[in-house]
Amino acid sequence: MTELNVKPPPNHDAATNRDAANWAQPVDRLSAAGVAGATDDAVTGRRVSGPLQGFGQLWQKTFTVRLDGVDISPTDLIALWKERFPTFWPKGQRFYAPLSGIAPGEVALLEIEPLPGAPVRFSTGVLVLYADDESFTFMSPEGHILSAWITFSARRDGDVTVAQAQALERPSDPFDELAYMLGGNRQNDRFWEATLRNLAAAVGVASPAVDTQVVCIDRNRQWRYWRNVRNSATIRSARRTLTAPLRKLTGRG
Repeated sequence: MTELNVKPPPNHDAATNRDAANWAQPVDRLSAAGVAGATDDAVTGRRVSGPLQGFGQLWQKTFTVRLDGVDISPTDLIALWKERFPTFWPKGQRFYAPLSGIAPGEVALLEIEPLPGAPVRFSTGVLVLYADDESFTFMSPEGHILSAWITFSARRDGDVTVAQAQALERPSDPFDELAYMLGGNRQNDRFWEATLRNLAAAVGVASPAVDTQVVCIDRNRQWRYWRNVRNSATIRSARRTLTAPLRKLTGRG
């Protein structure tokens, strides 16, 4: 059996004085006060919820793309990725960055279209858990479809810069786990594959090829977290969509 080297992001308490500024400070509740443009704030007042607090099976996903023929350093690529992060997402998806940019402790809001043309858009967000010159890590809040850490990084492989997105994730609640099993898992893969292709194309790679590695780390479901459903962004967003005509008539937004 192949041994998997699976580690969560380093513990904040173990951070040295040199890199402590790259970590988000501990907070009890999140605030998206520094974000503009989103139609719904489903994050303010929530706690963070990583893969340890999720319900479903635990997955590690690694997406990489080689930037062959492009002269760009890992640090320059990460700077570009942070600056233009929303522009690399697939069409129909929205990322509302904090006004101060992708920096430790900042919160971004998301509007996700689960399927092309779907009438429901999921409103959720992320906390920037860590950020330095060569990587940055997001952590999901309560209610997000996935309880996850996802790290975006760049490195050199010989003379070629390689971009990578690596997620450690569990579906947050039983409904999200069911949706994940019925196609959400592969839809999630396509999302990040498209993002990496868009990034590579933006820096000049003619035909970017994304390598995807998906491993189920833990097939057990954490039934003690089934109550995560009470914060479900899926249910909340569906309710807002269904009640939108009534809210428009009553002027409640």
